[in-house]
Amino acid sequence: MEAIITLLGQFVEFLISSFGYSGVFFAMAIESACIPLPSEIILPFTGYMVFTGHFGFWQATIAATLGNLFGGLVAYYAGVWGGRPFLHRYGRYFLIKERELAWTERLFERHGEITVFVGRMLPIVRTFISLPAGIARMNPFKMAAYTAFGALLWCAFLIFLGQKLGENWDSLKPYFHRADVVIGGALVLGVLYVVWKRRQR
Repeated sequence: MEAIITLLGQFVEFLISSFGYSGVFFAMAIESACIPLPSEIILPFTGYMVFTGHFGFWQATIAATLGNLFGGLVAYYAGVWGGRPFLHRYGRYFLIKERELAWTERLFERHGEITVFVGRMLPIVRTFISLPAGIARMNPFKMAAYTAFGALLWCAFLIFLGQKLGENWDSLKPYFHRADVVIGGALVLGVLYVVWKRRQR
């Protein structure tokens, strides 16, 4: 796993260093279109580029958010037009695992459209959430708004984190993926707590 993360990190660094804001957009579009290229590698490195003066904070955040939105819409319309038969036939080419997709679908069915917003800030879920939204024929404008807002918060947070930790980038880089799991777990617990309190009422 560490070797895979290292290779992904090298690919992301090459992409962003070579193509600038377009590289940020493209990397986040990949991450949002059901291809697991971790945003916890993409965004902190983007923040590091802000730290070094190569990027502006808001320009980078907007590029990342638009990339997330574009990739999310691609996945959404794949769900609208192809549905589950498309996934069964071609999902393996996009590294989509049935178990992870089924888990994401259950979250969407259980908690409704707000899952698209919250899911943009959760590990695994944010990569696949647009597909069940498309299969369920969620309103595309609402889906786009939830995606953009959730992605904006997530992108701004991780870019800011990478910017502030810029001086120690090389030593801290291996820990970003693990930190993402902790943050995502905390958010999941928070959502479950809110749902539990509502049911108690």
